[in-house]
Amino acid sequence: MKLRILTISLLTLSFLFCCLTTSVAQKEVVQTFKDTRVINTQSIETLKKGHLDFRVGHRFGDFAGTGGGWETFYGLENSTDISIGFDYGLGDNTMIGLHRMKGSHVLRQLLVGSIKYKLMTQEKGGNKPFSLGVYAMTSLSTMPNCPNVGSLCHFDVFLHRVGYHIQLLLAKKLGNRFALQVHPAWTYRNLVPENGDTNDLVSVGVAAKYQFSKSFGLIFEGNFPLSDLRVAENGYYPAIGVGLEWETGGGHIFQLNLTNATGFTETDYIPYTQSTWSEGQFRLGFTIGRQFKL
Repeated sequence: MKLRILTISLLTLSFLFCCLTTSVAQKEVVQTFKDTRVINTQSIETLKKGHLDFRVGHRFGDFAGTGGGWETFYGLENSTDISIGFDYGLGDNTMIGLHRMKGSHVLRQLLVGSIKYKLMTQEKGGNKPFSLGVYAMTSLSTMPNCPNVGSLCHFDVFLHRVGYHIQLLLAKKLGNRFALQVHPAWTYRNLVPENGDTNDLVSVGVAAKYQFSKSFGLIFEGNFPLSDLRVAENGYYPAIGVGLEWETGGGHIFQLNLTNATGFTETDYIPYTQSTWSEGQFRLGFTIGRQFKL
């Protein structure tokens, strides 16, 4: 636990040092990231008040390795997760969401509710050298109760269906093209495998964006569980992804990505990513977002 706290502290302090040593003319920064999400990870961005975002996401099967290749048309014939839902801006700094996800681990048929609040927006100079926000979500599995006692989908009580996640978002836009974000997080699951696992899980993540042009950007994210259990020797890996983001105009954002994460939501991909890039267990995915002003 001391190592986890030290790791998070060092990453956060390094990020803050980078922020505090950069100063130009004072002006509020807009669009640190183009979208409210990076790939899976939430970005610092929130929707404007009264804006509704309809979002569809799809994640295919393994691109290569034993489960991919030509036999599955490089994973396009399989699906590890599907997401559909809405986000809504209650205010310019507050966003709520409700999504339905297939789920990629034992827990399936997930209903996910979330809230994100931006506490501070970066200014170019002045007293706000970075943006700060907080994100919280709850996932509920609505799948039928499994008959196998001891399984993660055998729910003795209703709360066994539920998981929680909260994370701090610290982001900074560096110039006109590059953005960086650090997000320490805590995930809690009411029911865990009987393999020495614990209900709570601390993690730390990083995300970045490089904007090639007004419309196209390259995005990256990595989420790293800080757990003695979640290491490669036990078959667990950090969820790492890279993607291309395209703002098509008219409120549309299209994203094409590659990631070893099979699931979309934090209570899925942070604790349960057991696919590795080194064995071709990464997959193609896409997200389509469309905003409406209500």
